[in-house]
Amino acid sequence: MDRRNFLKTAGVACAAATGARSARAQEHDTDPEEFVGVLVDTTRCIGCRSCEIGCALAHNLPVPDVQDDGALEAVRTTSETSWTVVNRFETDSGEVFVKKQCMHCWQPACTAACLTNAMAKTARGPVTWDGDKCMGCRFCMVSCPFDIPKFEYDEWNPRIQKCNLCNERLERGEKPACVASCPTDALMFGTKRELMEIARTRIYAHPERYVHQIYGEFEAGGTGWLYLSAVPFEQIGFRTDLGVTPYPEYTRDFLYAVPVVFFGMPALLYGLNLLAARTEAVRGAPNGAEHVPSPENPSTSE
Repeated sequence: MDRRNFLKTAGVACAAATGARSARAQEHDTDPEEFVGVLVDTTRCIGCRSCEIGCALAHNLPVPDVQDDGALEAVRTTSETSWTVVNRFETDSGEVFVKKQCMHCWQPACTAACLTNAMAKTARGPVTWDGDKCMGCRFCMVSCPFDIPKFEYDEWNPRIQKCNLCNERLERGEKPACVASCPTDALMFGTKRELMEIARTRIYAHPERYVHQIYGEFEAGGTGWLYLSAVPFEQIGFRTDLGVTPYPEYTRDFLYAVPVVFFGMPALLYGLNLLAARTEAVRGAPNGAEHVPSPENPSTSE
């Protein structure tokens, strides 16, 4: 690797570590603006998939044929052309419909893994992607515990596709398109504090109707999307093995060590090389006289 390429690589590594430090500082930021999110009450979802249609129309994606495409016959995940999907599950309490999309984590693994800050957490809470900054490494896809970011493999200029919580609509003072499209109030938009109060009130008022858990309150450090359910969450496709630690915490110490590895290790190896060359010169010189190699030309004496 020549000097120019080495400096480029080291610069990217430093940027990653700096981003980790910035994320740590933001944890203690006293920005008065609260993160927003969505509360999903799965007991109210009827599987109409109006949210899918609203999302597609808002983001110029293919509009699904909800009447005849048979999408509810199998469990689906999001894709580069479907930012949100509704799945049907047969549970101990009967049929349950569940909407799936980016969870917009409070401390997202995808943003911590992004080397160029193309994937970023906005001040209001949405996790967005900036194509002008993306270098196509796809670390965001690997790091996401919910398997959400998708890559356009078949496009000449591929993008990372995922729900952005309709960030452009939020900036205009509008609700996310999926929330505005829901006919049964299964989706409710607001700040996390407001949504948590509503969710707890529903559980306390109807303890027989809901599992006494709000999915997203603590999972992976907390998410912008919160869920209520009448059945255990593992029965409706949710991961229950995520723990409560934000995923960036698992990699933070590594990111802090990256600049040391990239800058310290080459210097150490160069020093060891000079030391070995000096030792060999001393051993081979007459009467033990030192023959010190020059850094520019190790074969000549100083």
